[in-house]
Amino acid sequence: MPLQISSTAFSAGETIPKKFTCDGPDVSPQLKWNDPPANAQSLALIMDDPDAPAGTWVHWVLYDLPANTRELPEGIAKQEQLPSGARQGRNDFGRIGYGGPCPPPGKPHRYFFKLYARDAKLGLKARATKADLERAMKGHILAQGELIGKYDR
Repeated sequence: MPLQISSTAFSAGETIPKKFTCDGPDVSPQLKWNDPPANAQSLALIMDDPDAPAGTWVHWVLYDLPANTRELPEGIAKQEQLPSGARQGRNDFGRIGYGGPCPPPGKPHRYFFKLYARDAKLGLKARATKADLERAMKGHILAQGELIGKYDR
């Protein structure tokens, strides 16, 4: 069964509010999801923008989130390790943690929040990239889901 991910900040396919972008305070939105498979050992999240001019732009890399987690509150701290033991990687802005939508003027961009349930903890150090995470997850994904929001300037 796929993971169902949602947010109180915006509905699937709708506009991400300015608060969660570089045009506002740039805080991460609240996210919640249903139960992962019973044998899940950890969760990982990747947020990216496939519509960026230079190719897919990575906005957030979060991993080793405990499998019993069902929600991320708004405004996750931009630090390498969270109190839960989860770690955050480097986004394409060159920073740790969440970096909200910040597209060039023009048509709306799509932002994919992709959640993965894994059969093991990753054990990656903090500051890992999306590519590092995807390599480590290969062959270990039990379920996944995504939430897509849009934003334009």
